Amino acid sequence: MLKKFIAIGALALTTAAPVAADTLDDVIDAGVLRCGVVLDFPPIGYRDANNEPAGFDVEYCKDLAAALEVDFEILALTWAERLPVIVTGRADVVFGGTSDSLARARTVGFSIPYAIYYAQGVVGKDTGIETFEDLRGKRVAAAVGTVPEQEFLKYAKEWGTEDLYQSYQSENEVFLAVAQGRADVGITTNTAVAPITSQYDSLIPGPRMPWTTDYTSVVGPREDVTWLNYLNLFVTHQVRSGRYAELWDNFVGGDAPELRIPGVMY
Repeated sequence: MLKKFIAIGALALTTAAPVAADTLDDVIDAGVLRCGVVLDFPPIGYRDANNEPAGFDVEYCKDLAAALEVDFEILALTWAERLPVIVTGRADVVFGGTSDSLARARTVGFSIPYAIYYAQGVVGKDTGIETFEDLRGKRVAAAVGTVPEQEFLKYAKEWGTEDLYQSYQSENEVFLAVAQGRADVGITTNTAVAPITSQYDSLIPGPRMPWTTDYTSVVGPREDVTWLNYLNLFVTHQVRSGRYAELWDNFVGGDAPELRIPGVMY
């Protein structure tokens, strides 16, 4: 009698269990991969002369769609939208220079790193800013919700200059503020410095920021381990095939940064 009861109970639990999330199957069944991409982050993500999405991250979206044998859809995002677009299910994946912080990992899932950056400033020609210490007492700008904003505000608090900090919704607004003299320096990534300073005559490359190298990952739903495993394998194949190095050279120039961290598996 007891064995019969246990068997019936187990069957009831099995039939009542919710279906696990499976983005991989959902994308294949839908025939479309929805990629969130930040398009004011040249040369990683931007709009070309025809106003079409382009850049390193856009090509990664296309490559992932090709591997899945589906079409792709680019969803243009601001920096602040990168996590919400995954949480709300509006995108299947985000390629958007997203740092794999432990705080963010409580909300979304991360692949192994697929690109590495460090923070650097673009400054007005007449500001006299050459070193990071020169930022003390200057009007510093960055995009809201980004690691550069979070890291710089730690220094601003220590210096007592938080009131001089300026936050913008996009990096394009940051660069425009510096170009127009409303801010003295805008913090971005090293890959964006050359295209931005060539676009604005009033801007020149600024100092590198002192915080750590920024490892960025592909973002997916936190609970979908199958999808995250697939994204990990995709990143690995991009490197093994030489596609990662090819795209980095095409859009950024030079040798692609080593993605493996010393003393860690990847």
